[in-house]
Amino acid sequence: MAKSSVNTVEETEELNLQFEKRGGLLPVVVQEVSSKEILMVASVNQQALNHSLETGEAAFWSTSRNELWIKGETSGNRINLQEIRVDCDQDAIIYLVTLDGDGVCHTKNRKQTHRKSCFYRKITPGNKKLTFIEP
Repeated sequence: MAKSSVNTVEETEELNLQFEKRGGLLPVVVQEVSSKEILMVASVNQQALNHSLETGEAAFWSTSRNELWIKGETSGNRINLQEIRVDCDQDAIIYLVTLDGDGVCHTKNRKQTHRKSCFYRKITPGNKKLTFIEP
């Protein structure tokens, strides 16, 4: 990274998100504030980030529907932003959130409620099988 890039991206208080690196999208990790649990990974573009900053509700860019996606508009399971963190290269972000509803995943558990996290299965090294980790 050139010296000017370091000064304008890594060592600055100025927001200079690098949307152009990935075709206008940045990865966003959604993490619950209280438990630190990773709930989901999605994408944001400038429009989604602006919506999130202006309203305090988590917004994303739906790559499958090619449109702004406000989490919870249809399910009622909203995500309230508490903080947004930016990585050193300003090309990835974390939404630190609180939940207002069952969870963030569009899938449902055995009780027929939305799963809290999209990460509800694991792979154990040496075993290529998925194991459910939800209660």
